[in-house]
Amino acid sequence: MNTQLINISFPDIFKRYSLKYNIYRELYEQGQLGLELREVNSGLLDRMQKMIFERNEICYKKLSETGETGDLLFTGSIATFREIARDTISFGNEDLGHRITSLIRNYLAYDNTGFSLCGRNVPPGESLVMGILNITPDSFSDGGRYFEPESAIEHARQMISDGVDIIDIGGESTRPGSESVSESEETRRVIPVIEKILEFAPDTLISVDTTKKNVAHEALKTGAKIINDISGLTFEPEIAHVVKEFDAALVVMHIKGTPRDMQLNPYYDDVTGEVYDFLSQRVTYARKAGVRNIIIDPGIGFGKRLSDNYEILKRLDEFKGMGYPILIGLSRKAFLGKTLDGLEVSKRDTASVIAEALSIRNGARIIRTHNVKNAVQAKKILKCLSNPEDIKLNV
Repeated sequence: MNTQLINISFPDIFKRYSLKYNIYRELYEQGQLGLELREVNSGLLDRMQKMIFERNEICYKKLSETGETGDLLFTGSIATFREIARDTISFGNEDLGHRITSLIRNYLAYDNTGFSLCGRNVPPGESLVMGILNITPDSFSDGGRYFEPESAIEHARQMISDGVDIIDIGGESTRPGSESVSESEETRRVIPVIEKILEFAPDTLISVDTTKKNVAHEALKTGAKIINDISGLTFEPEIAHVVKEFDAALVVMHIKGTPRDMQLNPYYDDVTGEVYDFLSQRVTYARKAGVRNIIIDPGIGFGKRLSDNYEILKRLDEFKGMGYPILIGLSRKAFLGKTLDGLEVSKRDTASVIAEALSIRNGARIIRTHNVKNAVQAKKILKCLSNPEDIKLNV
């Protein structure tokens, strides 16, 4: 079972859910929220619907093809949802009631709550910049440019000078159509660069972009603090146990398929809901494995159609309900180029920083980017916009 707060104040989103639940009356209201319960067994579904009707509230259900499970949607305010959670607990469904309560609490607290990342306290409203360092010959944007250790280390120096918060090192391209490299080759590319960076900047927070448990183990042993798993623990689930062993942080990302085939006609009935459910399931797995420091990433461009990417960014605030910092990586990606009449990769930095700024406004707490300087400037401006009374200028 999954629970999600849905921003149905967007007319197009409201229309989609109206079609799903056969809502024929025009009930759209600006600022309205929906609470959806998915994959609920039919018995509980009927009890919930009866309870809500007894409160003189309106809800809608959609049964699965088998009729054994279904989804339930009710609309209203946060106050209404809180009351329903309390009633759900009093009716004996404590697990579901607490799930709804937790969802609402996470959603409301997200913007006013800081988080801890590898011993670093990130205050409320603060966003972090994660700089991309691809030590590959074939990455879509800068493949080959930093393949040699010397050039990679020099680029790391520049990112640190530009104000980067995290350096994300990748030894295997994950561009659409890319093939996997061997564990030994990925390790050979990544480990020496981690060592060199920590020699001249020992406080640098290093993340490693890998889906291989042994690469993750060697990286964490060398001094990395974050593992960024684009597979969401589906390629090698044991990565969760490696992260737990080192008490490191874990980025859990959504992907549909593999890098080699992910862009071959991906399809979703509801991209935001399906990504949300995937992340919820994988986070649960990570928590059961003992991982304490988790970041979620909806995986822009990883098995997504053009419209899917924009819908996720539009509805990004819905992921706040999961209660984990949201990471967004959209820098120079193809969906931006396609939107701008085929704009080539090297000319997408302006579009990237615009989309990154909008992502921060919608809830992203970490921005993964190629152009660190642009992202640092964007986050500073947005911080001033959020807290103008705190602005202090050096004049």
